[in-house]
Amino acid sequence: MASRRPILLALLVAGLTTAAILLLVRSGQGGGQHAAVGDPAPAIVGTTLDGATFDLASVAGRPVVINFWGPSCVPCRDEFPLLGAKVIQHSGDGLAVIGVLTDDPVQPAREFAAQYAGVWPTVVDPAKSIKTAYRVAARPQTYFVDRTGDIRAIQIGGLTDADFERSYAKISQ
Repeated sequence: MASRRPILLALLVAGLTTAAILLLVRSGQGGGQHAAVGDPAPAIVGTTLDGATFDLASVAGRPVVINFWGPSCVPCRDEFPLLGAKVIQHSGDGLAVIGVLTDDPVQPAREFAAQYAGVWPTVVDPAKSIKTAYRVAARPQTYFVDRTGDIRAIQIGGLTDADFERSYAKISQ
């Protein structure tokens, strides 16, 4: 029994540490607003790849898909055509897709978006403030925001058609 005490103690410490970290993350410690399912989507205001000004408030009342991406991210490149198809498929619902370019330079992103007909606005996030507010863990990361502005689903990693439709059903009513 004495030989098991160090193992049990280590497991207890690891469990308590994990619980403390989760509580800090959930409570938003560390500054700023953080996005989670059920919360209002944090503001997105900035300049797009084409130099226009964008404000998330401009698409209020519509279902919104916010996609954090960059052209150096292979899964981002793979899901880009899916997002384009969904913009067309759900245009009657008023779907707005918003890209947020993070961790990549602007010029390759412009070229990639033009090559693959990315017709939705992509906001450039050079200071990573939008990425931080949304608590982005990895690219691609996608947020599904309902017509009232609340986050209803989050997808970390590449989207499949089934992933998109399952999450979109939560915001399209």
